[in-house]
Amino acid sequence: MSALQNSQDRVYLGNTLEHWIFAIAAALLVLLITLALRSLAIRYYQRLAKTQVVELTELPMKVVAKTSTTFLIIGSAAVGAAMLEMSDAVKHAFRIIVTIVIFWQIGLWASTAALEWLGLRRIRSSETDKSAVGTLTILGVVVPAIIWVVMVLLTLDNLGVNITTLVAGLGIGGVAIALATQNVLNDLLASLSIALDKPFVIGDFVSIDAFMGSVEYIGIKSTRLRSLSGEQIVMSNADMLSSRLRNYGRQRDRRIQFTVSVRYGAPDEVLERIPNTIASIITAEKEVRFDRSHLANLGPNSIDFESVYIVNSADFNVYMNIQQRILLAIYRAFVKDHIEFAVPTQHLIIDPPLNAGNATDDAASERSLRGESNGTLAQSRA
Repeated sequence: MSALQNSQDRVYLGNTLEHWIFAIAAALLVLLITLALRSLAIRYYQRLAKTQVVELTELPMKVVAKTSTTFLIIGSAAVGAAMLEMSDAVKHAFRIIVTIVIFWQIGLWASTAALEWLGLRRIRSSETDKSAVGTLTILGVVVPAIIWVVMVLLTLDNLGVNITTLVAGLGIGGVAIALATQNVLNDLLASLSIALDKPFVIGDFVSIDAFMGSVEYIGIKSTRLRSLSGEQIVMSNADMLSSRLRNYGRQRDRRIQFTVSVRYGAPDEVLERIPNTIASIITAEKEVRFDRSHLANLGPNSIDFESVYIVNSADFNVYMNIQQRILLAIYRAFVKDHIEFAVPTQHLIIDPPLNAGNATDDAASERSLRGESNGTLAQSRA
């Protein structure tokens, strides 16, 4: 008993064996309890994630599941260390480790919560409000970056570093970095402008210079389009905003203008009926607003009637179906009234052969005035 008593009373690194046993036991107990709680949280979150409905506790469970093993070990060790006597140097070193691990874990929790919340909002917005999808995608990059910058500054501040001087130094260095990464910063600022101003959103069909496509993704550096032929077009955000952009996704209706050309020779009363005939055909369509129909031009080879109507839909297929029905109805009406469309024709004018040696200057002059010569082929549109 005396030997056991002596070993218990012996001091190891400033603490008795009994104190060391109690401290280690407390640390292990805390570690086992926290690991078990984290395991329960992970299983509970996995069960919630399998369902289609987003539960109220799903986000907190996802955050708890992101608790790192390192944090649990250091936290458990801190509980045990509180029961021991340590030198100032050891306390200072342990305090630095605990501070770094705590703020690192807080940053992990905060970034996980932010990303999970933004992800849920993005899923909901993709069905109801597509204009918010691009903004949420950009925030998914910006918000975690801000969180980690704040965590680093708080960690340094708690470790005794003068962050005011540090921030001032970073400001001076930031000027040099900004000059070196000017293109990247331009795209970053352009992405923020897209998120705030919303010139286009995911799903919009846009035209930029010679490129056309549907917006698939809006990122920090670039925007991706899916062209009509199937390939993906990647354009920098700065280029997107500096170019002339047509957003067909926000087109409410379509204004259609077309011309029908008729051959000369039709009776006057027939020509007068043509605008009314076209107007009656257009107004018969349900999703169309008739604007006008007039004899617009007496061309060199045809009489041109210009008509305008508005389709109450931005859908291209709807417009093409309506246009097809209107043109077919106009064709049938013209065939019924024996109205001939103007089509390209050729007139072949052949001069009689000149008698050898009998060509007179008058004949030559006449042909010259008519702009004709032997074997001339003149083409005109009737």
